[in-house]
Amino acid sequence: MSKQPRAWQRMLSGRRLDLLDPTPVDIEIEDIAHGLAFVARWNGQTFGDFPYSVAEHSLLVEALYSRMNPKAPVKWQLAALLHDAPEYVIGDMISPVKASVGAGYGELDDRLTAAIHIRFGLPAKIPATVKKAVKRADKVSAYLEATQIAGFSAEEAGKFFGIPDPKIVDGLDITLRPPAEVRADFTARHNSLLKQMS
Repeated sequence: MSKQPRAWQRMLSGRRLDLLDPTPVDIEIEDIAHGLAFVARWNGQTFGDFPYSVAEHSLLVEALYSRMNPKAPVKWQLAALLHDAPEYVIGDMISPVKASVGAGYGELDDRLTAAIHIRFGLPAKIPATVKKAVKRADKVSAYLEATQIAGFSAEEAGKFFGIPDPKIVDGLDITLRPPAEVRADFTARHNSLLKQMS
């Protein structure tokens, strides 16, 4: 009999996260924050002395979502912050790669998302309207990232991501920071939102 390949990863918290069958009890925000702070968006192809991390991106998306949906409940702000949380163990892939990998990546992402949501008091699957609103904030974030740190012209970024409302993005300048600093801010924002939910 052939031995089954290992499907779990040991986290810095000591948890063993089964990637094929994740459970909420093995999810810790410190592991998520640490992992996301060290995962580079844009495959690392950004200007600056530090990578632009998924944790930094997540903070930006949550800020944009909150600006674009000022009456949204706190739980959906938390969902916006955690929208890419599975990437703390499966990494970030640019959209063209995700499309070529196929359904397997999406299924893995969905299982991890459900476990993460349940761990922090959110429904396993968020409503479609909320998911679309987070996606809109994500596209605005992509435009800002593309034009500020990834070398795109405004015209080129506009073709791919749309041109955002200037009022929504006013004052949102991307500054690349050390991973430890981003990790601390991500954890603090998560804890603040969680506290507001209770």
